[in-house]
Amino acid sequence: MPSTALDTKSIATIRTLAADVVQKANSGHPGAPMGMAAMAHVMWTEIMKYSPKNPDWMGKDRFVLSNGHSCALQYIMMHLSGYDSVTMGDLQQFRKCRSRTPGHPERHATKGIEVSTGPLGQGISNAVGLAIGESHLAATYNTEEFKIFDNYTYVFCGDGCMQEGVASEACSLAGHLGLGKLIVLYDDNNITIDGSTHLSFTEDVGKRFEAYGWQVLEVKDANGDLDSIKAAIQLAKQETSKPTIIKCKTVIGYGSGKEGTHGVHGAPLGDTDIVQVKEKFGFDSKQFFHVPKDVLDLYRSKVDEGKKMVAEYDAMFAAYEKKHPEKAAEIKRRFAGKLPEGWETKLPTYKPSDKATATRSLSGQVLNAMAAIMPELIGGSADLTPSNKTALKCSGDYQKDTPAGRYLRFGVREHAMGAIGNGLHAYGGMVPFTATFLTFIEYMFPAVRLAALSGHKHIFIMTHDSLGIGEDGPTHQPIEQVNLVRSTPNVLMFRPADGNEVSGSYKVALEQEFTPSVLALSRQGLPHLEGSEIKKVALGAYTILEEKDPDMVLVATGSEVSMCIEAAKAMKEKVSVVSMPCAKLFDEQPLEYRRSVLPFKVPIVAVEMAASSGWYKYAHHAITMKTFGVSGKGSDAMDYFGFTATKIKDALSTWLATTGKELQKHGLSVAAQFEPICKRDLHYIEYLR
Repeated sequence: MPSTALDTKSIATIRTLAADVVQKANSGHPGAPMGMAAMAHVMWTEIMKYSPKNPDWMGKDRFVLSNGHSCALQYIMMHLSGYDSVTMGDLQQFRKCRSRTPGHPERHATKGIEVSTGPLGQGISNAVGLAIGESHLAATYNTEEFKIFDNYTYVFCGDGCMQEGVASEACSLAGHLGLGKLIVLYDDNNITIDGSTHLSFTEDVGKRFEAYGWQVLEVKDANGDLDSIKAAIQLAKQETSKPTIIKCKTVIGYGSGKEGTHGVHGAPLGDTDIVQVKEKFGFDSKQFFHVPKDVLDLYRSKVDEGKKMVAEYDAMFAAYEKKHPEKAAEIKRRFAGKLPEGWETKLPTYKPSDKATATRSLSGQVLNAMAAIMPELIGGSADLTPSNKTALKCSGDYQKDTPAGRYLRFGVREHAMGAIGNGLHAYGGMVPFTATFLTFIEYMFPAVRLAALSGHKHIFIMTHDSLGIGEDGPTHQPIEQVNLVRSTPNVLMFRPADGNEVSGSYKVALEQEFTPSVLALSRQGLPHLEGSEIKKVALGAYTILEEKDPDMVLVATGSEVSMCIEAAKAMKEKVSVVSMPCAKLFDEQPLEYRRSVLPFKVPIVAVEMAASSGWYKYAHHAITMKTFGVSGKGSDAMDYFGFTATKIKDALSTWLATTGKELQKHGLSVAAQFEPICKRDLHYIEYLR
């Protein structure tokens, strides 16, 4: 594409708009959008397959702006090319509260954004998931005649993404998997917030990616050499056996008086500089948010082109549907987010007479029962498959030569695993599951948080959930992690007590539309309990051992429920026991139900082998962990900290005779007996819709 005067004017328009957008907001990052303007122009006019009026089109290429702080660029390109979600008015509302142009890309706020980015490294890692999704679905559904899934995943990223560990993890795996339709354009401008990359980042990125198994290309002048940018991308598309990274040498803030410095990275240019930028590019400095008609016409031609591509794709899919009706129906169902008819009947059920089993093993049984009828379930473990019990009997591994497989070997890459899972869900038609030990959820928590913020239906299977781990000791025994997850908006934290509660937890998790779920599962065997039922998990908490007019109510989760039942039966007082597999679901129940489970004028005590934070909403006292764990047999560790039926009974008797007695003199009440129904982050769920 020989550069034309219109190309030059179009790129200048992007740069002046970027300056205006950030200046009006008095906040943001103008430098990267101005530096990457030529890259974006080539991508939106010559390379990408997209339809502005059909942003959910299944056949589109996927684009990820991993350096999300430069989102003014993406919003500008979306507006110019005709997306209804970003009008000129939206550009002028950049970074304003609840606008469609937030300070970093949010997939739920702006139609056409694939993934929420901003925390650096997350976007490029999501893109690995997007690329895996395309190759897996292509291997599953494509035929020689019909290429239903046939798109590229393109990424813009910067030096910050290259420095984040999550990107290293994900790109290492991408190279191993040979994701040939993943193409990254690296904005190699040698600037970070602190200043030159010479301060902290002097490695040879190209050699690093070659070691990962990537093709490495370079564009020496990505400020305006459109031919070289396009040629590099075409070379990348021709290499189908490995992903490609293109080092695009740019000048940050190109055209600004502060170009090439960190001064243009994260602050508006200022009025004086904006005047000189516009004059330098031949624009009227007194005009703001100006888009010349011929520039707009060039980009808006993509509207009709996109409609034509969608029509051709729809015709192909209709022909595919005639020849392969069952496959077509399954694709439609999966991308509509619907589950197979009658799937709930396949959930395993358990009886008290069944053998005591670790809930991690029960999770493996439920996961496999669901995977056998839900081809959308795809995921894996961070090198802990035998421990997490996540191997799929119905499918082999996803590898470079077996992309139809549904089991991913993530290796010891927890953080990348979480981000890749989010990318799989963002692609569409897939429900990801990812697994490790509960303690190590902290290694991947930024991805868990983004799953919640973005509304990804992602099931995090976290085993080895307590002191019951035993000999691995305090480095592996989770204490604060349960409360970290519970306190995170729009995440369901499940800690099931037996097999029926495991099935119930999966049932609720699979029914979600915009909410990820975390399942905390035991290493040690647990009995199947009288009174547990799959359907009761949806209540969040329920009375599993009931006494009329009890003297005390115990509330417990996971392995501690059976301990509490045994302790209650041994006490002289009448004691009811409540199992609370998911506190957030309990908060959503009507007040009358919550008061029936946690009655007035009765001492309530919570029991959990985790930190106590949050329990005083439900209980007057909490038998919990006040410190880290200890190495030893699981049973010995639990005994040492008082988590046996006998020691719980003794602790309860002591409390009732002392502090509990004093509390009863002054009246007993807890917040959960009074708070209105807490619909799960209701304002946020509506935002996601």
